[in-house]
Amino acid sequence: MVFKRLLGSLGVGGPTVDTVLDPAPVRPGGTLTGQVRLRGGSAGFDIEHITLELVARVEAEHEEGESEGVVAFERFTVGGGFRLAEEEHRDVPFAVTLPWETPVTELHGQPLGIVLGVRTELAVAGARDKGDLDALAVAPLPAQETVLEALGQLGFGFRSADLEYGRIGGTGQQLPFYQEIELTPAPQYAHQVNEIEVTFLAHPGGMEVVLEADKRGGPFSGGHDAITRFTVPHDGPADPVAEVDGWIRHLVEHRASYGAHGAYGHGDPYGGHGLGGHHEGHHRSGPGMGTAVAAGAAGLAVGVAGGLVAAEVVDEVGDFFEDDEDGDEGDEG
Repeated sequence: MVFKRLLGSLGVGGPTVDTVLDPAPVRPGGTLTGQVRLRGGSAGFDIEHITLELVARVEAEHEEGESEGVVAFERFTVGGGFRLAEEEHRDVPFAVTLPWETPVTELHGQPLGIVLGVRTELAVAGARDKGDLDALAVAPLPAQETVLEALGQLGFGFRSADLEYGRIGGTGQQLPFYQEIELTPAPQYAHQVNEIEVTFLAHPGGMEVVLEADKRGGPFSGGHDAITRFTVPHDGPADPVAEVDGWIRHLVEHRASYGAHGAYGHGDPYGGHGLGGHHEGHHRSGPGMGTAVAAGAAGLAVGVAGGLVAAEVVDEVGDFFEDDEDGDEGDEG
């Protein structure tokens, strides 16, 4: 859905902005294209700049508990420096490159529930207004899709998916949040782990796959977490099912636990790397975060949860698309 809103800072008679994204989902590191459609008001206005922000909801853990916030994690200036005449119609095309770590919102065309948006900011005559908000669809990279399909073929199932504020120590993470997909264990691992968590950190040269296992305790020991990471090319592992199964076996069978002060994964026979620090700001999300959806022939069920993060948490909480729709449906056209 496309939203239009009167430029609130200028009141009645000001220009309107309507951003239209091209319909095809974009991939992390790919090019997002579309148009910003401006319509002049009852007088001419100097358009200083047109800026696009990538935003979403994010879950954060803090001393008081857990909370959600809306955050901008990237900004692009796509136009400006011209005068918009009275009642003039002007379209400003744009093509911007998404960060490689942009969260994936769908798999095999099925939504994961990760809510991303593109918010348009118009600077006019010294005033700024965030006047338009549009949903952003992001499809997985081939490597992400391949690994998830392999996990599905191995018998892992969906538990939840969300975005976590914080950083994973020992990785090349660039954004101040990470996407986490939590899976129920395959039958052959159910006696060893409660769940497996998967995080993808893509970059221009390939992708890091971070795996964390919530390991079950034994008769004389409590449960603990174990974590490791692996690097794959953009097209994924050469033998996906066998390699991913090797990763999981290495993770769940490793004797060393992973904690805030522990190092893990040295001498990894599968090419994994130890992570010397815990997930900063990490917390677990239980089931019931959203609705599970079928994810294609691989049989991996993934689903809804989610939010987004960046440099600082903006003071906007809740379903920001619903908030933006209020009072705007009549402007759609």
